Amino acid sequence: MIDRATVDKIMEATNIVEVVSEFVNLRKSGVNYKGLCPFHDDKTPSFMVSPARQICKCFSCGEGGNAVNFLMKHEQITYPEALRWLAKKYNIEIQERELTDDEKREQSDRESMFVVNEWACQYFHEILKNDVDGIAIGKQYFRSRGIRDDIIEKFQLGFALTKRDALANEARRKGFKDEFLIKTGLCYENEKGIYDRFAGRAIFPWLNVSGKVVAFGGRKLDAATKGVQQKYVNSPDSEIYHKERELYGIYQAKKAIVKEECVYMVEGYTDVIAMHQCGLENVVANSGTALSNYQIRLLHRFTNNIVLLYDGDEAGIHAAMRGTDMLLQEGMNIKVLLLPDGDDPDSFARKHTAQQFKDYIEQHQTDFIQFKTDLLLKGVTDPIKRAEAINNIVRSISVIPDNVVRDTYLSDCARRLEVNESTLINQLNKYIAQERERPQEGTAATGATEEKAPAPDAIGLHTSLEQTTEVERLLVRAIIRHGDEIIFDNVEADDGQLITLNVAQYIDYDLGLDNLQFSDARYQRILQEAVDHSQDPDFKAEPYFMQHPDPAISQLAATLAIDRHQLSRSFEVKQRAGAMRQHVEHLILDFRMDIINQQLKHLNRQMKEAGSDMQKLRPLMEEYKQAQELRNALAKQRGTDIVV
Repeated sequence: MIDRATVDKIMEATNIVEVVSEFVNLRKSGVNYKGLCPFHDDKTPSFMVSPARQICKCFSCGEGGNAVNFLMKHEQITYPEALRWLAKKYNIEIQERELTDDEKREQSDRESMFVVNEWACQYFHEILKNDVDGIAIGKQYFRSRGIRDDIIEKFQLGFALTKRDALANEARRKGFKDEFLIKTGLCYENEKGIYDRFAGRAIFPWLNVSGKVVAFGGRKLDAATKGVQQKYVNSPDSEIYHKERELYGIYQAKKAIVKEECVYMVEGYTDVIAMHQCGLENVVANSGTALSNYQIRLLHRFTNNIVLLYDGDEAGIHAAMRGTDMLLQEGMNIKVLLLPDGDDPDSFARKHTAQQFKDYIEQHQTDFIQFKTDLLLKGVTDPIKRAEAINNIVRSISVIPDNVVRDTYLSDCARRLEVNESTLINQLNKYIAQERERPQEGTAATGATEEKAPAPDAIGLHTSLEQTTEVERLLVRAIIRHGDEIIFDNVEADDGQLITLNVAQYIDYDLGLDNLQFSDARYQRILQEAVDHSQDPDFKAEPYFMQHPDPAISQLAATLAIDRHQLSRSFEVKQRAGAMRQHVEHLILDFRMDIINQQLKHLNRQMKEAGSDMQKLRPLMEEYKQAQELRNALAKQRGTDIVV
């Protein structure tokens, strides 16, 4: 674990212009540098690098951040790996926290397992290329699947000899311990000894996102596969491999996924390999397991867009159905394509060029609503079954986290199914309410309950916006840029005490009067951390958040710290010299106005739904009137403020 002092030393030594220049041809542009963006097909230079702020930003696709964020995105590496890359470049010795004996032992075991797997991968690959049986049996199998030599090299495909202890004996001869052969799953042990798990099989190595060999898949090739369903054997779970957390082909696909802004999800090894050979490289497989949250979040690091690409049989339909809601819940944009009967991605790719395959996908993929509609409602005339199918679709829509996307899908669903939209809205709200009432993970066993904020007064404001607004963004940008700057110095409080408040403390104090919060959890975290560190004598908000150990925070900070039209500090200098306090106060009033306007819209919808039911309508009308009065008071207050 890299300690904070070493991280600070790395960030202080880093020159973002030098780092980006290793990947992008930069030219001087005023006080900044400009080049073609490496994250999208940039025709005119839109990628700006600021040496003064040590940040970069593409004003076309929006990608940007500090040097660590840039490396993570460009090289598809983790936060610690990016720090080590920079440390190596600037000759900084990594100081890591001293590990306990147990941690050292565990780390040593993990490293040993990776070493054994790397050796085994090379061993299998060399047998395929040079051994008589490897060529005659293993290579012949890959040839029969139409797999070229360059693809064999790319995926490090191999072959395991049929002798049951061939690998075990060779590993011992190389000095590897039986303990790690068993821990990695390369071998298994019984009362007669240690034997190779993959003997006589074609080998498909699993590489994790960093390129380390974590596991293997082996396919039986002889006549024993006839009539046997389980043709494949996979490595068992281990300290370095958990099947639900890995995706086959992710290492080979990650750069293409970012470039294409989309990933194709298929079922098996050969589907991935055939599509690469066809020219479509942004493809991964979960290899027969149910799609997990770990796998979805791994993909979400590279793209928001996924196409589920399965064959059109019952198994393919089931695979597409079971992953849909989980993908939606994680905020992914889903398309589904079931290939024609008799074809899977492997066979289809071998019959078409990359462009033909792409064109077919574009023409035949459907969104999840159309997919579920075709699947669940095709030929259904029974009203009860039709209602169940519609509820199934609405339940899927209810898990979408983005309010705008959710509302759009719901309107689209109402139009396609010819159902009253208000009916679907009521049903959707029920599903959302049920989900919120469910106990959070871990609370059921302990009996713990989630602490709730105090309810606002009847004429108060809702605690947060339903979706992020521009005003919210500007407030958080003020916290990042100026959170440590004093705007109230020795001001007398209600109790007669003199207080001093910086930007972050004042925003927190003012919003806290009505229990108001930001809608984005990252924004709320930034505010809280700025307040928590305000007492630190050396706290400077902008460098603190720009160098934050959480990449999501540091990248957000870098993005919000950048002006579209300039990356200099002239605006901030004027602001500090003038009216920072008035600027922040005005933003807070705008934030409150956004909330009250949203509350009025919400009440208006409720009054329409109440219709002529006066018992429901009267309290809503009274609340609406009070909200209008509050809005008028806020408008009057805003009118007396100076807009900066």
